[in-house]
Amino acid sequence: MLVGLKEILAMAEEGSYAIPAFNVYNMETVMGVMQAAEEKRAPVIMQVYSRLFTQGGAKFLAPVILTAAHSASVPVCFHIDHGAGKNEIMRAFRYGCSSVMIDASAMEYEDNVRLTKEIVELAAANGMEVEGELGHVGSVNDSSMDEFTVPKDAKDYVEKTGVAALAVLVGTAHGRYKKPPKLDIRRIADIKGATNLPLVLHGGSGIPDEQIVASIEAGIRKINFGTDLCYAFLDTVFEVSRDIYAIDLFMKEPIAGVKNFAVTKMELLGAAGKV
Repeated sequence: MLVGLKEILAMAEEGSYAIPAFNVYNMETVMGVMQAAEEKRAPVIMQVYSRLFTQGGAKFLAPVILTAAHSASVPVCFHIDHGAGKNEIMRAFRYGCSSVMIDASAMEYEDNVRLTKEIVELAAANGMEVEGELGHVGSVNDSSMDEFTVPKDAKDYVEKTGVAALAVLVGTAHGRYKKPPKLDIRRIADIKGATNLPLVLHGGSGIPDEQIVASIEAGIRKINFGTDLCYAFLDTVFEVSRDIYAIDLFMKEPIAGVKNFAVTKMELLGAAGKV
């Protein structure tokens, strides 16, 4: 069943666990995630990176996600990840997303607030909620990391924008880590206390399990997985025999690879068995 961001995160708040949010790129990754969610009876967020809305791929991928969500017996939220601007957000509305993220975190604070508030108002007119970001979550290839999210700033940001979820910078980055990150768990708890809002952890791939668990205890309610899902798919693709040329048969093992990866994260985040 297709649900919105507020509804699915409320489930996580009530049960003190986190919703796994998987970045999907094609029909096979959608199938793997959905098979895992059905098997583990877990609510799930399927999200599509902003670039696909810019370059056109989301137009073809969205119907696949919507078909999966509407036929699912578990809650599924369809989300745009790191929406780059108003154009991408408007496409997300048209393509059937049930929630959106606007990422204005690289802007000056007041500009971030202004744009995020504008998107919150647009989303509300379409019956949706918004994830915002305060503290720019960059790449593992960046030369340095921005300053971590400040709790009092987070409180001000949430009050001024009206976002339903807040992505925070507490030690993570996008990509495959060269060495395991160290999350600021105390900061997560302080931001949670200041905002009383579901918090989002980006860059979930490669974070040690014990830190994932600690972050959830501190208030994280959505954790994003993109890089490791891509590796779960591609590593299996490279292992399949080239003697198999029928693409539907060739893709059976890569789909299973994605499913197995998703299952481990659903169990780790405490989402398994919650439906």
